[in-house]
Amino acid sequence: MVAYFAQSFIPGFTLALGFLLGGIISPPDAVAAATVLKGLPVPRRLLTILEGESLVNDASSLIVFRFALAAAMTGVFSFKVAVGQFYLVAGMGIVVGLVIGHIMYAIHKFLPTTPAIDATLTVMTPYILFLTAEQFDFSGVMAVVSGGLFISYRGHEIFTTGTTRVNMLGVWTTMIFGMNALVFILIGLELPHIIEGLGEYSIAEGIKYGLMISGIIILLRFVWVYPATHLPRLLSRKIRQEPNPGWKGPLCVSWAGMRGVVSLATALSIPVLLENGQPFPHRSLIIFMTFIVILVTLVFQGLTLPFIVRLIKFEEIDKVPMEEEQMAGIRLRMKRAALHWLEKHYAREIGENELVAGLQASLRSDVEMTSKKLESILCDATQMAEVHEYKKVLEDIYQVQRRELIALRNENIFTDEEIRKSQLGLDLDEAKLVRQTHF
Repeated sequence: MVAYFAQSFIPGFTLALGFLLGGIISPPDAVAAATVLKGLPVPRRLLTILEGESLVNDASSLIVFRFALAAAMTGVFSFKVAVGQFYLVAGMGIVVGLVIGHIMYAIHKFLPTTPAIDATLTVMTPYILFLTAEQFDFSGVMAVVSGGLFISYRGHEIFTTGTTRVNMLGVWTTMIFGMNALVFILIGLELPHIIEGLGEYSIAEGIKYGLMISGIIILLRFVWVYPATHLPRLLSRKIRQEPNPGWKGPLCVSWAGMRGVVSLATALSIPVLLENGQPFPHRSLIIFMTFIVILVTLVFQGLTLPFIVRLIKFEEIDKVPMEEEQMAGIRLRMKRAALHWLEKHYAREIGENELVAGLQASLRSDVEMTSKKLESILCDATQMAEVHEYKKVLEDIYQVQRRELIALRNENIFTDEEIRKSQLGLDLDEAKLVRQTHF
């Protein structure tokens, strides 16, 4: 739809360029939506839908961009051929992703890797998936999506140590932040050149076209989301057994369709020149309109989305326990499982080894304390004040221990390496306490 609208009101805009623009601005930004909705009373199901939708839309839109770019470069475009190629390229990309995903799974699981090697392999895997699929003219994006989902699903089998997971979390958090920042820096640096390259179009015209496209994609999202939500319920009895999202859920999903870093990166990837050496037609205008669309959706929709969520007053679709209750229940199950295993398989060691006996006593104490905490949550919400007081005491204790570590370092009694290990353990305990407090 964006392609036909753009062709109709932008002078000199071909249908291929319209599809190119549509492929660029179609994927919503799940990170932006999740950031805006964080802490707001939104049903978990809606957040899951937004994250999954973005993942699939990113892949499909980049495939559309690929075909539209080829049509713009060659001047030949067949809708029927493009649709058939779309499914072939996407399907075979998924196959390639699953095959290589199994290979990487075997490497992680059966080869003697270290946390550093595992983290390095997870950085290399997307490139291996993408380049392999593209080598056979299949969708590298679909290969990355399918392979990444497979490895993520089997991650608990191959990343079995806390050190590995903590290490990878730090690596990927830093990389994602750096890449997002780099893309926005690049568009900022490119913007003056893009404005100069508008050519026959003025800045006012570029802004006008960008605002029109923004309005179209916002409206089209409503036109798509509501039927996609309710029509399957009319056609399938099984789907009708699921909770009815009503009008509030589709409204939130529709308004959360903000565009972001994927659209920016895709727009910047448009080549400067055609194969014959001529400038790519309307490249600066396409990038400029993409910038306007991102600005409008992130600022306008992003700032008004929290107001809309509070105004419509969501109720949780799925009946789930409170976060505090869930955390306490999970910890209780884990402690009980550990205690049962210890008493079943290490009965002799408990009687002969004071350290193992002390571990048993510690686990029993943890089970009793967690059980009392869970009971206090279930029986009387006012007793939660005791839990918060307990966490406050722990925070003070961690500060005292941190000062003691500084004193030990100054006394030069213990090595810096052992002090750093103790400090890391203290940091992890404090991070766990902060996470529990947020829940």
